[in-house]
Amino acid sequence: MQFIPTSIAGAFEVHHDVQVDARGRFARQYCAREFAEAGLNTSWTQVNHSVTLGRGMIRGMHFQHPPAAETKLVNCTVGRAFDVAVDLRKGSSTFLHFAAVEIDENTSFYLPEGCAHGFQTLTDEVHLIYQHSASYDPAVEDGVLFDDPALGISWPLPVGAVSERDRGFAPIAGNFEGIAL
Repeated sequence: MQFIPTSIAGAFEVHHDVQVDARGRFARQYCAREFAEAGLNTSWTQVNHSVTLGRGMIRGMHFQHPPAAETKLVNCTVGRAFDVAVDLRKGSSTFLHFAAVEIDENTSFYLPEGCAHGFQTLTDEVHLIYQHSASYDPAVEDGVLFDDPALGISWPLPVGAVSERDRGFAPIAGNFEGIAL
C-alpha cells in the first residue's frame, strides 16, 4: 500500500497493490501492520456499507463531535466517487480546507478525527465501505453544508439528489469555531 498525503494534515489517499491474472484482480483494502507503520489508526469499531444509485448524487458532509469523533477509512468496491474531507479541527493549520480524492476499487481515502466527510458519485452505481474508529452516536452527529461557499468545494458533476437533512446543515460563515479534540 502507498499512503499519499493530501492537503489536509493527517488525511491520506491510499493506493492498493493490485494483483492481476487471468482470473481477475485482487487488492488488499486494509492491513493493520502497514497502517501502524504509517502511524495511522488500526482500531475500527464499526463498518458501514452504502449503495448510491445515479451519477452526481451527493451524500454529506457528516461528522461526529467528541467524544465520538471518528477516524474513517472509505473504500469504494463498485464504481467511482469524488470523496471529500473538510478539516474542522480547531487550531489546525488546514482548518476549513478541503481535500478530495477520486476513489475506486484501487484507491481509498483515510480521514482523521475532526473532519467532515461527503462524496459525489461519478458513476451510476457506487458502493462504499466505511470503517469507523467510533460507533455512530446520534447525540453528537452533525454536518456542514456540502455547497457552502466558505468551503469552496468544486463538485465535478452537476449536483444530483441531496437529502433534505444534508441540504439543511447551516453555513459555516461567522458561527463555526471548530472542533476541539
